[in-house]
Amino acid sequence: LESVPASLAGVRHILLVLSGKGGVGKSTISTELALALRSAGKRVGILDVDLCGPSIPRMLRVQDSAVHQCDSGWVPVFVGQDKAIALMSIGFLLERPDDAVVWRGPKKNALIKQFLTDVAWGDLDFLIVDTPPGTSDEHISTVEALRPFQLLGAILVTTPQAVSVGDVRRELTFCRKAGLRILGIVENMSGFVCPHCSECTNIFSKGGGEELAKHAGVPFLGCVPLDPQLSQSLEEGRDFIQEFPKSSAFPALTHIAQQILDTSQRSS
Repeated sequence: LESVPASLAGVRHILLVLSGKGGVGKSTISTELALALRSAGKRVGILDVDLCGPSIPRMLRVQDSAVHQCDSGWVPVFVGQDKAIALMSIGFLLERPDDAVVWRGPKKNALIKQFLTDVAWGDLDFLIVDTPPGTSDEHISTVEALRPFQLLGAILVTTPQAVSVGDVRRELTFCRKAGLRILGIVENMSGFVCPHCSECTNIFSKGGGEELAKHAGVPFLGCVPLDPQLSQSLEEGRDFIQEFPKSSAFPALTHIAQQILDTSQRSS
């Protein structure tokens, strides 16, 4: 891993986004956090190491892009007109979008290390690493490869119900064993605000993430409600932060991003 510093030398802060189980909206939080940080004037990269479910290229409407190589390695795909978000994902390396990644652990680990050593990220304020669900080989490889760097820490994503919160408890244990700083817990899909009458219905119960954060003694970053405009923007690859400032999820997502900015300034 001697070559890691060259590719990550211009990256000021690295964040891991983790979840105990799939389907809780980890890639959604990674994408919207990147968009919110970009909206705050930051240069942001996303490394999608969810090798079996690379969904971020579609969420940012760059799924048909290809990566190419330069002298210093792979050039990430740049998103939007201002090119302020750089993205690298295995999704760009598949011949067809329906191809499955049927690999054993060592091959996955080798690709993750290659993503970390051979991508020409350039100068970034934040690199957000979207990880697969759980605490598998890929997580250990990612943390080990990033250990030489000043990792800002990890954000844990859960939904409110007990089964998801229970999985995040195990994720907390993983972070502590790996020596990862926990920046906080995000409770996603936390209630549905009716667009007609503004009444909030707690479809998946409520408060599990906040309760866990209090019990574990880690920050609670906020609740993100179920929001049809957020789903629509992700389906269509639109910039939710720019286009839907009046939606119910907007203040929650910008508040999470502001807390990350505050933490990074204190770390600096």
